[in-house]
Amino acid sequence: MRILVVMDPLERLNLTQDTSIGFMLAAQSRGHYVACCQVKDLYIRNGVGFAFCRRVHLAGKGSLSYTQEEYTDSPLSEFETIWMRTDPPVDQAYLHATHVFDLASPDVLVVNDPKGLRYANEKLYAQQFPQFCPETLVTRDVEAVRRWLERRESPLVVKPVDGHGGRGVFVLEKGNRNVRSILETLSEEGELWVVAQSYLPEAREGDKRIILIDGVPQGAILRTPQEDDNRGNMHVGGQVTHCDLNDRDLEICAALAPRLRADGLWFVGLDIIGGYLTEINVTSPTGIREIEALSGRDVAGAYVDWIESQVAEMRT
Repeated sequence: MRILVVMDPLERLNLTQDTSIGFMLAAQSRGHYVACCQVKDLYIRNGVGFAFCRRVHLAGKGSLSYTQEEYTDSPLSEFETIWMRTDPPVDQAYLHATHVFDLASPDVLVVNDPKGLRYANEKLYAQQFPQFCPETLVTRDVEAVRRWLERRESPLVVKPVDGHGGRGVFVLEKGNRNVRSILETLSEEGELWVVAQSYLPEAREGDKRIILIDGVPQGAILRTPQEDDNRGNMHVGGQVTHCDLNDRDLEICAALAPRLRADGLWFVGLDIIGGYLTEINVTSPTGIREIEALSGRDVAGAYVDWIESQVAEMRT
C-alpha cells in the first residue's frame, strides 16, 4: 500500500514512544510505502486534494533514526490510505485539513474519517453516553459552575472544551477564593465553553487509557499522577503501568462500539476513571508503544492488519 501520514514534524517527536512512529514502523516492516507531511503541506487544486510529502525510512531498534526522500507533489488519491495523526489543538487549520481529505477518491481510506473528526469533540462526544460519565455541566456561565460547587460536598474538575494534554485542568474546592478567577480565565469571561465534572477520587489511583480499533479494545495502560499534581497525562510526568480491562470497561467499550463505527472513528482512546468515561480521544490517541512494552501486545501490528483488510475490501 501507499500510505500518507499527516503528522507533526518528525524532529519534534519521541521516536521510541510516539504512536504514529509505531504505526509507521509496523507498516514499513511489511514493505508498505510510507510518506508523511504536515497540515501546512495539504492543498486543493481545481477540486482535487494534494499533499507536498516525503517518503520516510525508519531505521534502528533501540535508538531509532530516519531518513526522508525528496518532496513529491502527490494527489491524495494516489494513496490507498491516509492517517490523520496531527496532535491537538483542533483549530481552524486542522478542520480545514479534513475538508482537503474529503477531496480524495472515495476508495481512499482516511483514518479517522474526516466527518467524524469534525463532529467528535473529545470532551463533548462522551456526552453522547451520559450513563457512563460522571455528573457533567458544560456551560459558558461562570456563576452556574460556582453555584453548583457551592451546593456540593466534594470538589469539581473543570477544563476547557478544546483543551488537550491536561492543559487547563483544575480541581476546584468550595471556599477557595480563586474559584471565580479560575473560571473567568478558563471561559475568557464567559466567551468560551468549559466542562465541569464531579471530581472522582479514584483519579489519584490512575486514569485508564483504553485503545480501540474498530470498536474492539486492544489493551490499556494506567496513568497515575505525581504526588504534587492532579493530572496523569504522560507528558506532564504521569507514571504509566499495565492494567487489565474489567467488566465495566468492557461494558463501556461494547456500548460505544456501534456509534464509533457509524461515525468512522476507527482508532480511538477512551479515558476512564473509577469506572466513569471522561473523554473519547479521536484526533491522535497515544499509548500503543507503552501497551506493547508493558504487555507485549502488538497494537501497531493489529492496526496495520485492520487497515490492510479494509483496503482489500474496498478494492473488491
